[in-house]
Amino acid sequence: MASHPTTLFVGRHTSHGAELVQGSAQRGGDRLVTFRSDWKPDRSSVVPLYRQIINHLREKITSGEWPVGSRIPSQRVLAKAMGVNRSTVVTAIDELIAEGWIEGKTGSGTVVVDNSWRTVSALPPDWNQYVSSGLYRPNLPTIQEINQAEFLPGMIRLGTGELSPELYPYEMMADILGRLPERIHSLGYEEPKGLLFLREQISRYVASFGIRATPDSILVVSGALQALQLISLGILQQGATALLERPSYLYSLHLFQSAGIRLVGVPLDSQGIAVDRLAADIKKQNASLLYTIPSFHNPTGLVMSEERRSDVLQICEAERLPIVEDDVYRELWIDQPVPAPLKARDRSGLVLYLGSLSKSLSPGLRIGWLIGPEPVMERLADIKMQTDYGSSSLSQWAAAEWLATGFYQQHLESIRSQLRRRREIVLQALQRCFSDLAEWTEPQGGFYIWMRLIPPVRMRDLFDKARAAGILLNPGSLYDRHATDHLRLSYAYAKESELTEAIHTLSVLIRQQRSSQ
Repeated sequence: MASHPTTLFVGRHTSHGAELVQGSAQRGGDRLVTFRSDWKPDRSSVVPLYRQIINHLREKITSGEWPVGSRIPSQRVLAKAMGVNRSTVVTAIDELIAEGWIEGKTGSGTVVVDNSWRTVSALPPDWNQYVSSGLYRPNLPTIQEINQAEFLPGMIRLGTGELSPELYPYEMMADILGRLPERIHSLGYEEPKGLLFLREQISRYVASFGIRATPDSILVVSGALQALQLISLGILQQGATALLERPSYLYSLHLFQSAGIRLVGVPLDSQGIAVDRLAADIKKQNASLLYTIPSFHNPTGLVMSEERRSDVLQICEAERLPIVEDDVYRELWIDQPVPAPLKARDRSGLVLYLGSLSKSLSPGLRIGWLIGPEPVMERLADIKMQTDYGSSSLSQWAAAEWLATGFYQQHLESIRSQLRRRREIVLQALQRCFSDLAEWTEPQGGFYIWMRLIPPVRMRDLFDKARAAGILLNPGSLYDRHATDHLRLSYAYAKESELTEAIHTLSVLIRQQRSSQ
């Protein structure tokens, strides 16, 4: 069996030999060290194990990998990662403390310290101060934990918003990539708005659901997330207010907040965003923008009704409030197609429309698009050129070929069938295991089931216990800090064979937690 490098996260134990840390957390100004290490002392060497450990840890400090002020992993964590007794690590740590490399601090663990007498090299800058001063906010601690734990071997990702590797279209992708040498004569930089051939294909594609957009009004981006970042930086002032549904995927990011944009949530009802509150909040909050996910909303899975879409557009037109329509889940309908996009009804250039191949085909292509008025697209294209000088040419050619050949529509038909099957597996498992524990609504497409636990449990404890059992969850509080009784379940990513098992294990953990509360 192939060995996997151990990812160390200081703090909590998991069943997969990893320890968890929130890399951005601080205690007394010291930052936790997050690192990957497959290093182990050589038991065949004449050098004692503790001395090898001293040399290894000293190298991390002198190389600057562990700068002054960093809090190092605990003795227990290091012993487990290195495959030695804890007493061996204790001996090594004690000697490093005696030599002045590290120091035990009350309430902060063991940290790298500044004792300039022990080294002739120049002192490094205070990287902790630099990191703390950066304008871009760190991810939420739970998001950081999820991002790290997703790649632990054997972890069942029950909340991941991504198609399963089981659904990757290997044969079609091989065919597409095999066609590219005939089309590509250079892999140089593309136009600021993206490869013209791709924008032409996007123009034809979105026309199939009512959006009239010339290639000049289309900006190719590296996924929809980049489009949101460009919008936050390029067309909104610091201190501006953006309205959005509550709960919302955007709350799980610090993207707008890092640009100085304030987020204000508007409640949802069964038809979508509540229009009475929307109309009031536009004036009350002096809003500059509305962000909405009308089709298979993330995280609730709701589809905004035809009537509600008309109402939202009418209200925003009256207030001249721009709309960002995030429609990346549109094609993932299971039972029936969703209503036409807001952009298809837009005759005044009010709507900025977001599409992507990340949810429906492959996130690794990193291809999405933004459609809107040409001056806006030119402004955002200029910012994008300053940021990355354009999305990958190879990915753009591949995406264009997917759309031009008709393979994309064939793929979507297959994906809908697979998602239908997966949804039924999860719904049946929920009915068996959660009928007395929770309530949920059957989604008509997309990836997500928004589940409310009745009565609620301590979500942090459930998250930790599920992770220790090899199940990774997405708590509802990531999308609304008040949704502490919710989970966002995904039937898209985990293997079919794992879905039923994970739902059953989760129900057992909840029952155990309730009995102990």
